[in-house]
Amino acid sequence: MSLSEDPDLQPILLGLFLSMYLVTVLGNLLIILAVSSDSHLHTPMYFFLSNLSLADIGLISTNVPKMLVNIRTHSRAISYAGCLTQMSFFLIFGCMDDMLLTVMAYDRYVAICHPLQYSIIMNPCLCVFLVLMSLWFSLLESQIHNFIALYFTYFKDMKISNFFCQPSQVLSLVCFDTFTKNTVMYIVVAIYGFLPVLGIFSSYYKIVSSILRIPSSGGKYKAFSTCGSHLSVVCLFYGTAIGVYLASAVSHSPRKTTVFSVMYTVVTPMLNPFIYSLRNKDIKTSLKKLWSRST
Repeated sequence: MSLSEDPDLQPILLGLFLSMYLVTVLGNLLIILAVSSDSHLHTPMYFFLSNLSLADIGLISTNVPKMLVNIRTHSRAISYAGCLTQMSFFLIFGCMDDMLLTVMAYDRYVAICHPLQYSIIMNPCLCVFLVLMSLWFSLLESQIHNFIALYFTYFKDMKISNFFCQPSQVLSLVCFDTFTKNTVMYIVVAIYGFLPVLGIFSSYYKIVSSILRIPSSGGKYKAFSTCGSHLSVVCLFYGTAIGVYLASAVSHSPRKTTVFSVMYTVVTPMLNPFIYSLRNKDIKTSLKKLWSRST
């Protein structure tokens, strides 16, 4: 489905989404470059942040380039293999975002609640292990959806009510059995939705409890400022994702669901670098150093 059927809007949409894609890729690449080039940022928090930026680049790259080609060629067709490939990479990078946000919440919990043991607990081996486990869970979710799509039917000449091969839309097409579709959706939501959210809430519950025990207001502000950027990204990511599913459940307009999908697949990855660079002095300092070197 296209975002608009109006031919006069197609050049505007092309320019808008091309600009958003370039800003997203450039912004996240700058975050990765800033972290990798500054030895002061070689810490667990920024290691996870650079991986989150990499996942954001992958997430937006699975959908927007194909959409730009569709707008440019006035064609909305996608092959069977292309649809499954797009869905697979979307699930991998989307789930990586989900898992990494949970890992980053745990990192902030250890930093604030156990500061003296932070370097011991969050050692390089554990950091790499957590990223690899996030990738493993992402690959597992992708393969679950692929297995279902390949097992049930080979579909062609089907219409997907979104601007990309959204997993829930593909699942609705291939699962004629409502019970099977709902069972799969509940299992996936429980594992990849409820458990990460529960982990984030548990971490922040303990963080807030620890911060409230700090006597000085300055100490409270300093402690909370270390996780303010992460909390903003969590609210943005889950807020837009929940909005999509609520919109699809309440509204029967595919166009509205498509617009909400743009929010968490395009807008969220674009805003993440701005949130971290504007609210984080270390990132801003590192970016200034990069700029001074280049000039």
